[in-house]
Amino acid sequence: MIRLLVCGISVMDYVHRVAALPVSEGKHRSTSFERIGGGCAANAAVAAARLGAEVTLMTRMGADATGDELAGLLAGQNIVPAFARGGRTPLSSVMVDPAGERMIVNFPGADLPDTPPDVPTFDAALCDCRWPQATEAVLRAARAAGVPAVLDGEKYTPESLAALASHVVFSAPGLRDFTGIDALPQALADAAARLPGRVAYTDGPNGVSWADGPHIPALRIASVDTLGAGDVWHGAFTLALARGRDLTAASTFANHVAATKCTRAGGWDQYPTHIELETE
Repeated sequence: MIRLLVCGISVMDYVHRVAALPVSEGKHRSTSFERIGGGCAANAAVAAARLGAEVTLMTRMGADATGDELAGLLAGQNIVPAFARGGRTPLSSVMVDPAGERMIVNFPGADLPDTPPDVPTFDAALCDCRWPQATEAVLRAARAAGVPAVLDGEKYTPESLAALASHVVFSAPGLRDFTGIDALPQALADAAARLPGRVAYTDGPNGVSWADGPHIPALRIASVDTLGAGDVWHGAFTLALARGRDLTAASTFANHVAATKCTRAGGWDQYPTHIELETE
């Protein structure tokens, strides 16, 4: 079984479904509500575990009741814990419209621990930048071991961390923020010139584009929920790399998994499993 190490943020999400995303101040009514696990790293870890990997999640959460609940939700998804506890757990308020688009307000937690636990042995790693001390430790361990290390390039990605990864896959907003360039092809070329690893960006229904490499189009679907889709993509992509797939095959697999997730409303229990994909 492939051993993945995922490092970064875990969040408790408060998800409201609304008829339309708000565009002004005032009171707004939701049609349904869920309290579910979330966060870039946690979502990616659960996605990879449901696809058949053995996943350790290095994350931090509060020494509070919300942290206890979130830890229990992760245990229910067979995630191996490498947790640091203290302070207040990160929270997000999320609104999702009928087309699956979402609006997020995130509280990143408070007084969370800085020092990460010991880095375990792994076959590939995936990190975000929300816990920089832990991300640096994991990326350096991956480099020393000569195994793939993927960085999820959201907004506010430090170049010093991105330079340690074998693969940096930005979101389109993350790439624009990293380079200061609005046109995505030029931004991709700029990031690739600055970073030693392979560089790409994902752009929702427009698929994924690699610098000096392939463009892999997204599947055409009727989306009902895009919350966590990019995180699911990163988890599936990292697992495919660990299984020895090349950029095109790994990206195609990740596109398929993320698209399947977007056709379903709900949290971790709705993420695709390897059994479902094998029987399609």
